Amino acid sequence: MLATVLKSNVATKVSIAIMDAFVSMRHYIGSNLLEQKYINNQVMKNTEDIKLLQESFSKFEEKKQVSDIYFNGQIYDAYSKIYEIFNRTKDNLIIIDSYADNTILDIIKRLKNNVIIITKENNLLTNQDILKYNKQYHNLKVIYDNTFHDRYFILDNENIYHCGASINKIGYKTFSITLINDNFILETLLNRVRKIINS
Repeated sequence: MLATVLKSNVATKVSIAIMDAFVSMRHYIGSNLLEQKYINNQVMKNTEDIKLLQESFSKFEEKKQVSDIYFNGQIYDAYSKIYEIFNRTKDNLIIIDSYADNTILDIIKRLKNNVIIITKENNLLTNQDILKYNKQYHNLKVIYDNTFHDRYFILDNENIYHCGASINKIGYKTFSITLINDNFILETLLNRVRKIINS
């Protein structure tokens, strides 16, 4: 405004400079908005691909973390892995192990979840062990069933791990722990376990 009132060469030059600045700013903003719109369109277009890629990486990481093999002598590593798996439980844990003993109790006493152990009768886990444990920790139920050979860990009625060794013998011989990804096996096993628990 002052430049238009003042009648001098300097005022005229300032007025022109101001107009040039506005034109440049408008051009800059316009081109950047177009560029931003293009980038946004590209991001929206590729969101699904990015999501699928992230899911693939997540599955790869999960598979890498839950499929492990332990050789004879890796007793602590195997014990630690089993505790790590049990600790992923948010609500309830089902352990199927025909040769369960108080080794399991030493692991689950650190959990804050309800635990069901399915094991055969007259095994290494005595009634006295169970009574003493529940007097202090109150989170264990033991169900007797003699129809399982393999060991399984069921987390929150969703994820199932297959374990090649009884917990009381982990690390003494080579075995593996694997997350079951086959939906048919998952559903069949979960239905079988539900029947046993509810019978």
